[in-house]
Amino acid sequence: MSQNWQGPVFARLAANRWQFQHGPIDLVIDVDASAALQDRCIRDCWEAFQDILPRLVAELPALRRPACERGALRGPVARRMALACAPYADEVFITPMAAVAGSVADELIGVFHRTGVSRASINNGGDIALHLARGEAYTVGVWSQIDSAPRENGGAGIDGRFVVDAGLPVRGIATSGWRGRSFSLGIADSVTVLADSAAAADAAATLIGNAVNCEAPGIVRAPASQLKDDSDLGDRLVTVDVPALTPAAIASALARGRRAAMRWRDRGLIHAAALFLQGSVEVVTPRDFTAASTRNDCDAAA
Repeated sequence: MSQNWQGPVFARLAANRWQFQHGPIDLVIDVDASAALQDRCIRDCWEAFQDILPRLVAELPALRRPACERGALRGPVARRMALACAPYADEVFITPMAAVAGSVADELIGVFHRTGVSRASINNGGDIALHLARGEAYTVGVWSQIDSAPRENGGAGIDGRFVVDAGLPVRGIATSGWRGRSFSLGIADSVTVLADSAAAADAAATLIGNAVNCEAPGIVRAPASQLKDDSDLGDRLVTVDVPALTPAAIASALARGRRAAMRWRDRGLIHAAALFLQGSVEVVTPRDFTAASTRNDCDAAA
């Protein structure tokens, strides 16, 4: 993140869809409510959005340190980031930056927790926070190749769908992979995670994506610091390119990711996950997941 960006910008994309952008933060917001209530919610959300990036920039040094150091953080988004990463901090390397996109979405979705708002979603580059009134649901599309997923939902290229209804505790969806906009230590084309919040899903998707890994000829890795001088990953090797892999290598990498996802599901940190690698998929199902709707309005893509 840098302090040299222009200020936040706003656009209305459709009758119930808006876009907020400020530096690396790029939100697409959907709201189902009366026109008057939509306008009030969007106005309040825009006001809250103004301070998000400046407050994060002010705390970047602490946010780039390993979560196990548990330094004091002041801003509400920064605290969400640290809270989402804390359960993993003593087990694997993670910094609060692993949950930044989901935490921003979570912070702003609270504006829509109002009587009269039936549904709302905030999609921050594929990390999605949801609001669902009783009886409402979203159908979510998943792409295995996250770098080719369309920004807006046209239905093309969708590899799977699942339903999140209001009766489920899921309010966050996140996708990660080596082809995404953030670095990955692993080789997953994509990992999509459902969790209680977008921040929790964001942190878990990052770590499960890291866990989908193997050593195979042709995989190119480089120190994160050589690709981006302010990366929170320092000199850790991140994936730059993955060639066509053998079936055995694909199975081995997915098995590692599946074990990580199941461990964290069993700890109650996630509800479900789908792991994609070169045409193969592993799905970690929740213990009580049920589908309840056929509406198709929200896309999951990093």
